[in-house]
Amino acid sequence: MENPVLIFGAGNLGLTALDLFQRNNVVVYGLLDDNKELHNKEFNDVSVLGETDDDGFLKLIGQKCEAFVAIGDGRVRKRLVKMLNERRKVQPVNAIHDTATVSAMATIGHGNLIAARAVVNPFAEIGQHCIIQSGVIIESKARVGDYVNVGTGSVINSGVTIEEGAFIGTGATIIAGVTIGKNARVGAGSVVVENVESGTTVFGNPAKKL
Repeated sequence: MENPVLIFGAGNLGLTALDLFQRNNVVVYGLLDDNKELHNKEFNDVSVLGETDDDGFLKLIGQKCEAFVAIGDGRVRKRLVKMLNERRKVQPVNAIHDTATVSAMATIGHGNLIAARAVVNPFAEIGQHCIIQSGVIIESKARVGDYVNVGTGSVINSGVTIEEGAFIGTGATIIAGVTIGKNARVGAGSVVVENVESGTTVFGNPAKKL
């Protein structure tokens, strides 16, 4: 990546993205965050420059800077991505940790964070603006929709479909062929053996609707 990156979000996810880009020798121009208490703070020599809608910094994106949205809340992430699409006519870049293993036969969209030691196997599909946390395994022919968050150490088995906006908690296991509906939530440590309806929350082993 030739251009430096401006990271939206200076919380835990933003700092994960900062470390990830720096490990890949990508220059991070700065961080933007709406929490004024973070403004002017430095993390590993990179400053929190201002708010996420600061035109002074936004105008750099697409010309001198790339953008990456590191916000855990999917609704906020979606709003910022829409703003970047409409105002700057850009898509956020991917942030892929140098220890992640991503098959050349996998398909990955824009704006995804794929953290340390994650594995994405052949013919898996990841949409756009997803958060794939450390140690996640996404097996072959699994499909992950846009704005999905997959928690640390989760296993997404072959042929699983995870629809847009779903949240998979830490250490969950999704059995092969299962579909997780749009905006559904799977609790940490759950084992999902049957389809989960859109908008519902399941938990347990085997996972049951709450």
